[in-house]
Amino acid sequence: MNQPLRLVDQIRAVARLEHLSDKTEKSYLGYIRDFYEFHHRRPPREMGAAEIRAYLTYLAVERKVAASTQNVAFSALLFLYQRVLKLELPYLDGIERAKQPKRLPVVFTRTEAKAVLGQLSGVYHLLGSLLYGTGMRSALQISERSIECLRLRVKDIDFEYEQITIRNGKGAVDRRTMLPTIVIEPLKQQLINAKRIHQVDLNAGYGAVYLPYALERKYPNANRSWIWQYVFPSVKRSVERRTKVVRRHHLSPDAL
Repeated sequence: MNQPLRLVDQIRAVARLEHLSDKTEKSYLGYIRDFYEFHHRRPPREMGAAEIRAYLTYLAVERKVAASTQNVAFSALLFLYQRVLKLELPYLDGIERAKQPKRLPVVFTRTEAKAVLGQLSGVYHLLGSLLYGTGMRSALQISERSIECLRLRVKDIDFEYEQITIRNGKGAVDRRTMLPTIVIEPLKQQLINAKRIHQVDLNAGYGAVYLPYALERKYPNANRSWIWQYVFPSVKRSVERRTKVVRRHHLSPDAL
């Protein structure tokens, strides 16, 4: 007889069914666990809007979290109740989201940008130059935004048209941006280095990169092909968290 899934496994299953990013899945699980502990491990099905409001108040008053953090926690709990548990809680829609403070954006001058880039070297100088010169999302707000440049595959670089295709950006939208002339030669050298690393992996019996949206099943040999490899591969192979397969992923956002 099949055992019912634990709640944490249910959350992971729905998150992956809806193609939430690893970062979002991890964040949602963290807030759901915190909500569970805050209410002394009461089963979520026994709680409702009052408990959610109490937890969000605790985050704002006791832990003094930012409005954006409070809203992420609220989104996590909405996901739990509406998408995972399939519960329609009365008065849940009446809980207001925290208002984000309106601030003017800070834009670097060209001199300031050059000063930052001057502190970088090697592959990180190239990454910084791409972030500054291509319109990819800013590394000043590290996290998923900086992953846009790290997630680049070989096939996304078009030297002939001098453009880069950014896949699955914000809102799961693809877009194109310019490829600055100044980074073309360093980028070509980076591809030579990446191809050398890929050949080492192939010789060692590895070289299969992660493919999104079950493309690995649709095109069984594509994951080892050169065009699907990351432009900025990690320095070492690692065990993929979800599949437990040993692969070489892209460089870590934390390193950048």
